[in-house]
Amino acid sequence: MKKIVLIIAFLASPSLAAPLFQDFSSNLPHHTYSGEWNHFVGGGVAVMDCNGDSLPDIFAAGGDAQAALFINKDTFKFEKFDIPKIKGTTGAYPIDINADGYMDLFVLRIGKNIILKGGENCSFTDATAEFGIPVKDQWSTAFTAWWRDDELPHMVVGNYVDLSDPNGPFFACDTHQLLKPSARNYGSISLEPGFCSLSMLATRDASGTMRLRISNDRQYYVRDGYEQMWDIAEGRFLDESDGWNRFSIWGMGIASRDITGDGRDEVVLTSMGDQLLQIAASDGTYSNAPFSKGTYAHRPYVGDDGRPSTGWHAQFGDVDNDGRPDLFISKGNVDQMPSNAIKDPNNLLMQGPDGTFVEAGLAAGIASMERGRGAAVADFDLDGRLDILVLNRRAPMEIYRNITQTVGNWLGVKLHQEGGNINAIGARITVGKDIQQLSIGGGHAGGQSLPLHFGIGKLTTVDIAVEWPNGLITHHIADANQTITLIP
Repeated sequence: MKKIVLIIAFLASPSLAAPLFQDFSSNLPHHTYSGEWNHFVGGGVAVMDCNGDSLPDIFAAGGDAQAALFINKDTFKFEKFDIPKIKGTTGAYPIDINADGYMDLFVLRIGKNIILKGGENCSFTDATAEFGIPVKDQWSTAFTAWWRDDELPHMVVGNYVDLSDPNGPFFACDTHQLLKPSARNYGSISLEPGFCSLSMLATRDASGTMRLRISNDRQYYVRDGYEQMWDIAEGRFLDESDGWNRFSIWGMGIASRDITGDGRDEVVLTSMGDQLLQIAASDGTYSNAPFSKGTYAHRPYVGDDGRPSTGWHAQFGDVDNDGRPDLFISKGNVDQMPSNAIKDPNNLLMQGPDGTFVEAGLAAGIASMERGRGAAVADFDLDGRLDILVLNRRAPMEIYRNITQTVGNWLGVKLHQEGGNINAIGARITVGKDIQQLSIGGGHAGGQSLPLHFGIGKLTTVDIAVEWPNGLITHHIADANQTITLIP
C-alpha cells in the first residue's frame, strides 16, 4: 500500500515555478574547445568530485588547446588546477578503473588515448601503460564501460574517421575498439563495421538485456551505414531478425532514461534536424515518438533562422524536482554549415503531467547562441537544483545556476560495494516510480560520475529499491533533500 501512495503523490504534484537560470560563466576561468575541421565534433566534459568535498569538478577537452581541470570552490567559483599537459583531446569520461576510490579519466584524443589515474586532492598522472591499455593513433570520439563480476571494467572506444586512410575522410570510418581485461593488462578487439561513431552507451535496453548502443554520424559514412546495437553477452551486432531495424541519422549523442514509468529506458538520439526520441516497448523493440511528444526540437525556437538545428549532448534531469525527468540538449552549428541554422540555442524541454515536453530554454535563460558541444546537467552548488554546464566550440565555456524559486523536494543516491566495481555500475535505482540506471557512456564525448539525482515533488520520505549488478535487491527508506550512500 505504501508504494501506491508514493505513486499517487508523484502524479498529484502541484504546478511548480517555471525554470530559471542565472549565467555564472564569468566565474569559470577562460576555456574554449578549439581546432580546425578535425575538431568540428567532440568537445566533451567530464564531471566528478576529485577531492572528496562532494562538489562537482570539471575536466574539459581542449581540442588543439590544452585540456583543463577546474576545481569547484563553492558558490560557483572555479579555479584552474595543474594536470598533465595534453593536447588533441576530444572528450573524457570519469571511471574508477582500479577501484581505489579515486576517479580516473579515460581521455579521448586525436592520437593516442590517455588514462589519467586519479589520486588525492585531484592529482592525476598518466597511467596508460600502467593499466596496460593498448593505444594507437586514432580519432576517438565515444566511450562506454561496464563490469562483469569483480574484474576490471570492459571498455569500448568509438573511433571516427580513419586517419590512416589516404582516400578519406568520406567513406573512411574507423572501427570500434573493445578493450577486454585479462590478468595483467588489456587486449584490444575490433568491433566491425564502424560507421563514424560519436556516442555509445552500454546499458539495459528495452528487452532488459545489457547491450551496447552506438550512434553514428552519416556525415562521413554518407551511405550504407546505420545505427548499431551490439549484444554484450553474445558478442555480436543485432540485425532485423532480432527486431533491430536499421536506420541512419547524423548521430551525435545519446541520452537514456525511463520517462514513462514502465521500467524500460527511452532513448534520445541527437542529430542534425530531428532529435529522435525512441519509446521502449514491452516486446523489447523501439518506436519513434510522435511529433506531438514535443522532443524533436528540429529548428531554433528563437530568431528567424528556419534551417534545421544541430544537436550534440543530450541529458535527462529533473530540473524542477517535480518527479518528471526533463531534457537538456546542447546545440550549435558544426562550424559554418550553410544547410543548418547558425544561431541555434540550447534546448530545455520540460516534461508536463501528460508526458509531453515544452520548450523553456529562452525564458529559463540558457538560450546561448554559441556553438555548444559537450555538456553536463549536475548540481554544482549542492542546493538540490540541477545546474547546466556547456563547453562551446571557439567560444568560452558557460555555466548556468538553477535559481528556480519554487521546486519540489529531491534525493541524491550514491552506491558503494566491495570488489572491482565499487560504484556499482549497472545497478538500477527505483525511487517511487522513477527508475534510473547507473552507467558510463552516452552524451557527446563526455559524462559524469556523481550521485544520481531524483526529483520527488512534495514527498518528504521515500522508499528506495536498488537492484545491484549481481541481481541482489535491497530496500531502503530515506528523508528528502539529502544525498545518501547505500551499500548492499
